[in-house]
Amino acid sequence: MLKIISVVAVLVATFASCTNQKNKNITLNAKDIKAFCIDFNWGEGGPNAFAKPGLWADANPEQHVQWYKDLGVNVIQTFAVSCNGYAWYKNGIIPEQPGLKHDFLPEVVRLGHQEGMKVMAYFCVASNTRWGLKHPDESYGVPADGHIPLTLDYLDFLGKSIQDALVKTGIDGFMIDWLFHGPIHPGKRLLWLPCEQIMWKELMQTEFPGKENVSQEQEDEFARRSVARCWEHIRHSAKSVNPDCKIWLSCYDLKHSQMVGSKIFKEIDWLMNEAGDIATVKEVQSIIGDNTQLITCLANWNNADPKEVVPAAQEIGVGLYGFTKPTENSLLPSMDKYLAKPIDDFEGDEKNIATLVRAFKGVSLEYIEKK
Repeated sequence: MLKIISVVAVLVATFASCTNQKNKNITLNAKDIKAFCIDFNWGEGGPNAFAKPGLWADANPEQHVQWYKDLGVNVIQTFAVSCNGYAWYKNGIIPEQPGLKHDFLPEVVRLGHQEGMKVMAYFCVASNTRWGLKHPDESYGVPADGHIPLTLDYLDFLGKSIQDALVKTGIDGFMIDWLFHGPIHPGKRLLWLPCEQIMWKELMQTEFPGKENVSQEQEDEFARRSVARCWEHIRHSAKSVNPDCKIWLSCYDLKHSQMVGSKIFKEIDWLMNEAGDIATVKEVQSIIGDNTQLITCLANWNNADPKEVVPAAQEIGVGLYGFTKPTENSLLPSMDKYLAKPIDDFEGDEKNIATLVRAFKGVSLEYIEKK
């Protein structure tokens, strides 16, 4: 594990003393969480489906915080490092997005805290285009998929990246996404790169038996152990510099073979079912930790009906979250658009936002704003 030198602790304490007091003592229970993300991960120009480095680098922190305020959130989820591998803050150990106009993340934190909001950043565990290009021997290439074996080398990089963001930006915590070893999409087997064969010895305590001799059951067990080790490293890295930070796991399949029986569910601060269905959320309620807060997700990919999900989540005390990529410059349309018409007049992510703004503002889902 990383050794945390005393100067880091001093920096954290100094930054914490400057944190806006309006936000400092806010504790959110699951039922209170109202979160959204304008998602910088996706867009044109990258070598895969991810946004090219520098896309939306002119994003204005004031405009973004105002948009989130108008939506009614109390949690802004934005980015420390997006999937293209570049950071959304300046002077960090990860190169900033090319052309980054503002010191975006620290400014969003400062402005969000003034509004009483928590600000959570983002790290994608299994995918980082810049890492893959710089370390081809520790990557499956750079597809828009899980491509990074969770080697000790990569865990060191990831842990230091997380610590850097916590110390330098003032975030209240961060989301980890794609916490899997290997491709996140079902049906794809591991490639057993040389670095993974070394990992086999570390995790399975035996010599690697050869690709042709690894059963699916053994592969699943290897991946589970890899993910468990990764989680321990993330948790230690983060809590060592800020014990109060919240770690938020977004998982597209809470029943995934790499998650079955995982102690992550008991140790994570916030756990989100990205698939959006309430039935799965109910199923995991009995296996989470005493302090774990459950969240469900509205997103175009999961086809969840927001008019069903939102009331159901509110009834059982589960937090709400939505995300979509920008459509207008680095932003999304104003709330006037989403409140001017009935929810059913919208489709996809626009329908999700139209539902969330009503839920976040505490008005009826049938509410229409009159001009």
